Amino acid sequence: MKVMPERYGARASGVGVGPHANKKRHEMKALFAASLILCVAATALGQDARPTFTVGTATAKRGEKAYGVLKVPAGVDAGYDIPVALIHGARPGPVLAVVSGAHGSEYASIIAVEQLISGTNPAEVSGTLILLPIVNVPSFEQITPHVNPTDNKSMNRFYPGNANGTQTERASYVITKEVVERCDHLIDLHGGDLDENLRPYSYWTVTGNQKQDEASKAMAIAFGLPYIIISADRPKDPNASRFLENTATTRGKPSITAEAGRSGPVDAAEAAMLERGVRNVMAHLKMRTLSAAPAVHPIWIETLITIAAEQNGMFHPSVDRAANVAKGAKLGVVTDYLNRPVQEIIAPEAGTIMFIRAVPSLKKGDTIASIGIVRK
Repeated sequence: MKVMPERYGARASGVGVGPHANKKRHEMKALFAASLILCVAATALGQDARPTFTVGTATAKRGEKAYGVLKVPAGVDAGYDIPVALIHGARPGPVLAVVSGAHGSEYASIIAVEQLISGTNPAEVSGTLILLPIVNVPSFEQITPHVNPTDNKSMNRFYPGNANGTQTERASYVITKEVVERCDHLIDLHGGDLDENLRPYSYWTVTGNQKQDEASKAMAIAFGLPYIIISADRPKDPNASRFLENTATTRGKPSITAEAGRSGPVDAAEAAMLERGVRNVMAHLKMRTLSAAPAVHPIWIETLITIAAEQNGMFHPSVDRAANVAKGAKLGVVTDYLNRPVQEIIAPEAGTIMFIRAVPSLKKGDTIASIGIVRK
């Protein structure tokens, strides 16, 4: 009888030699090979076949929902925890990350992800959902628009982050490692902050990678918002990506940004609009069995013109969000604190109002309005 050398595992595995042992080894090898082929095939199809999935402290088995946090360690300032929900679907499929609350008072987007967390059944999902409802917890808790009050930085301008930077930079680094690098597709949700009246729209980033760009475009159309802004000027360097969605696109992952919501109280219809948009994308990616929503024919915005305040004062708008304006149309007036007019705000080009300032408070440099120029 020829005895297999120990390096092949005859003795170490405890499996004997002989025809029965050889047969058992062949069966085990065949089973392993079949499993490997299935895993490789699933990966090739953009499907995650892992029996468990972990993000931060949340670990879910196949068909489970788990809750946890992404831990932002203390550094030059305090650390904190970012809440995360993980839905590891009953069947393999893509990994989709949905993130909101980079600005903690953009409430419609936050509520939309909260509703996705509670309203999604893992048994009905193919693939995995990574859900972050509130990235900027300090902003949310202190009702601070636009920035993280801990270091006064926007939490959507410092990606891919810095493990040794301030709190915003460290949080961005953690999200890049734990979320962006773990997903196949990403949706970054935003909306009108406390001082913003914003019409619903999505962003589609053009990278020059045709296959990826078409995949991102299909996601934006499937999401279903009526306006899509074409972003062709985002940074190309993955080490200086700035924005969350751009951090994903520079790493080869189809991604979009979607926004809805006005200042102040949450409009339930607009939160539902964002939640429905995510579910539409899930259907498009075949992560849910329901058919995708009927195709919309969006209006494509080729250029955004931003009008900023030239001095401190009070802003009085003359138009609302979504208004169509002619070149030279009056958008509002800036007065001093005694209500004396100091500047009339005029549309420099014809277009549609994507955003208009919602509160009187105004300081030099603040955005007053954003006008979208429709692609011809």
